[in-house]
Amino acid sequence: MRPLATILVLALIAMGCVAAPAISPTASSSPSVVASPAAAAASELVGIGAGLQGPAGLAATVYTAGLPNVAALALDGEGRLWAATAAIQDAGTNTISVVSTAGAAPRTIVRGLHTVLGLVWVGDDLYVASKEQVSVYRSFDDTAFASSQVIVTFPAGVGEVNGIASGPDGRLYVGISAPCNACVTTLADSAAIVSFAPDGSDLRLVARGIRAPVGLAFFPNADELFVTMNQRDDLGDETPGDLLAIVGAGQDWGFPDCYGQVDPACGDVPGPVAVLDTHAAASGVAIVTGELGPTVGTSAVVAEWAKGVVLRVGLTSAASATGSGAVVTGTAVPFLTGFQSPVPVITDGTGALFIGDWAAGTVIRVAAAGSPSG
Repeated sequence: MRPLATILVLALIAMGCVAAPAISPTASSSPSVVASPAAAAASELVGIGAGLQGPAGLAATVYTAGLPNVAALALDGEGRLWAATAAIQDAGTNTISVVSTAGAAPRTIVRGLHTVLGLVWVGDDLYVASKEQVSVYRSFDDTAFASSQVIVTFPAGVGEVNGIASGPDGRLYVGISAPCNACVTTLADSAAIVSFAPDGSDLRLVARGIRAPVGLAFFPNADELFVTMNQRDDLGDETPGDLLAIVGAGQDWGFPDCYGQVDPACGDVPGPVAVLDTHAAASGVAIVTGELGPTVGTSAVVAEWAKGVVLRVGLTSAASATGSGAVVTGTAVPFLTGFQSPVPVITDGTGALFIGDWAAGTVIRVAAAGSPSG
């Protein structure tokens, strides 16, 4: 696999910057307090279509509509877009739909689900993360799946089961929130990221102490796992911003004692890639590597449900203070505005973005201006 450090170095060289050493995602540094990204000046953003504002050179189109509470997206091997819903109140009425082509109406394929927040295709199998379980749906014949099976079951009360990602090691990775705002969790899989084999066996704890790991995305052709983290909301003026981080095996992010403050509780906690907005409900994340032009470059794209904005975190690497390698860092800035409540963000094979607006029930496609519409 081509490491993320190599890709970032190539991007830096293209911009005339000095290359950095290999990345160490376990480097420690507590997040510092920064200005709200969503409140930053966004005067450089222009109308790009579909009611959105973004960098010049991009074009946005409504890919499909009629998906209220759209919360997860995935593309299958034939280029069809799949969308799942998750209402705030779980009534067992959530769905999975397919959109065959741009502009087509969604067709509901699976009904009666509970809070579906993660979808990923692996070959011909669709993996679905929902309330307290992960399921796999097999052999879609353009009308229905031939079979489905629950392959992982989590204990009752474990917390919200969030995004799911397929790793370069062939395993599936899932984020699970704490079932509380600031309690000490008693279930091993709460406030954690876990992984398992495609058949659901060999469940492993990857990292713990994360209040709410929501969006998960691997850097293309590398093993760095980018995760959005919702922070505690009960700290008044000391409430920290949400985080974008690279999560490595064996890490402990310190929940509930560490929330980014200067304190011994944060002494061994890894540092984030970027600090996001406070109370943002940071959601989906996707990685682009230059397909959207030099202004966007190599970046993480993060949706903030509560702010109605999609942020961009330009990714660079820098030498660590300990001399143990390099850390990936970035600054979050407004990238796309005009959404109501964006949640899922994915990319296709061309680098185009698909972003689901949970409140509007639409999926927007954002690509370089002049590129095929998909």
